[in-house]
Amino acid sequence: MTTVEVAETGPGRTHRLSDAQAAQLTASGLVSVSPLGGGEWLITGSSKVGVAQIGDVTLRVSPKVTTAKLFWLLGYARKFDWRDDLVDYEADTDLVHVIAEAFARQSERALGRGVLHGYVSIDDELAVIRGRLRATEQVTRRYGQITPLLVTYDEFTPDIAENQLLKAAARVLSRVPGLQPGVARHLRVVTDRLASVRDLAAGAQLPDWRPSRRNAHYETALFFAELVLRHQAIDLPAGVVDVNGFMVDMAAVFEDFVTVALTDEFERVDGQVRAQDRHSLDLGGDVPMKPDIVWYRAGQPAAVIDAKYKAEKPAGYPNADVYQMLAYCTALNLREGHLVYAKGNEEPALHDIRNADISIVAHALDLSAPPSDLLAQVAAVARRIQHAQPATIGDR
Repeated sequence: MTTVEVAETGPGRTHRLSDAQAAQLTASGLVSVSPLGGGEWLITGSSKVGVAQIGDVTLRVSPKVTTAKLFWLLGYARKFDWRDDLVDYEADTDLVHVIAEAFARQSERALGRGVLHGYVSIDDELAVIRGRLRATEQVTRRYGQITPLLVTYDEFTPDIAENQLLKAAARVLSRVPGLQPGVARHLRVVTDRLASVRDLAAGAQLPDWRPSRRNAHYETALFFAELVLRHQAIDLPAGVVDVNGFMVDMAAVFEDFVTVALTDEFERVDGQVRAQDRHSLDLGGDVPMKPDIVWYRAGQPAAVIDAKYKAEKPAGYPNADVYQMLAYCTALNLREGHLVYAKGNEEPALHDIRNADISIVAHALDLSAPPSDLLAQVAAVARRIQHAQPATIGDR
């Protein structure tokens, strides 16, 4: 068994690997792998942090931000009232193991008050009436047969969204390599308590639940469960390599935070914000676009923003973000577009486009700042965008 440890950003680290191990890491897409010769490989991070078992390699990628800051960013984006006392950890404790321990403790606390039950609507075929008869289906599908009867009834059951999420997260975390025995035991307790709850299908959309007084004691455990389930999926073709564990995508965390924080700022002014707003670059609709944020005032686009944890630099296109934002501005008839980066990955910049009445503004947020200062930075970006007048091309 080989352990590979690397930071999320920076020059990377050299590790001795077999060709097969290097190929497995490359196939996972979780890190970049470059040969140095003599069995040595340079491993560099690619914005994903956490722990994963990839074949016979244990991969650990540490985040650039502190664990406390990462939890705060995640909580803010999910509108969860994060408190530092929810998690007990040392500054250098592995992120994933902190999450596993916090989830196990919070889940046991929630289930300690009894497994939550709720009413679920069930379609069934029975010999006797229960609930209400699905009369139209009975006639069209059974052609006049008396039995079995097609019925719908409500059942009071533990097989509800909240318990499905807890069970699924416990199963994911139980496969994380190197779990402390106590944490692993607590996770087994959770799955055992929820043995009658059906398992979520791999890759299925997570079930919805709504906060209420009935499930208030589950809320913190569900925050950790959704964190695990939203970040544990690793898209690989079947049979390429076995991957267990989960990795938090810092690009997604940053995008979610910026979207929620800027939405709060804009909607304090007026108008409406649409996230992942669908548009087309061409008249025929053959070139779709989906900016992270479009702010509408009086029903018209007033600003377009993309959150980029770090600049996208595909081979041959080192300024891909600027090209993309230029396309957004052209399609939306806006004279300014805004890119919001994490400071240290990119720096503030202004690009006035030649032969076009368009400027691309790059902003940078310092994620190492205290939460109040970070939100003040977001507010400053929002004010800069709000005060950009005139808004549309040709209105200078």
